[in-house]
Amino acid sequence: MTDPYAVPDMDELLAQVRRQTEEVQRIQRSVEAMEVKAASRQNEVTVSLRGDGRFTSIDIDPRAIREYDARNLSEIVLEAVNAGLRKLAEASSAKFAPVIEASRSGR
Repeated sequence: MTDPYAVPDMDELLAQVRRQTEEVQRIQRSVEAMEVKAASRQNEVTVSLRGDGRFTSIDIDPRAIREYDARNLSEIVLEAVNAGLRKLAEASSAKFAPVIEASRSGR
């Protein structure tokens, strides 16, 4: 049984915090380097964005430009952009999941 009045080893606690901080920074760099691609439901618009949230490209199928008016086309672009942001959030969460789980389990 652990002594509830025992003083924790501060050096070990600091080392653990440093390790966790380094791990979070490594994952953050990994997330920022990611590139995610997503598309509208019928693939009229495809977007690419980096892990830092910047969009690097938006490609619109030329047929969509001929078929849709400006309002409908803008809705399709928004659909693709939102799909990209959702995909980025999911990928980021997946990368950080091990650190979150470790902190919850008290490691």
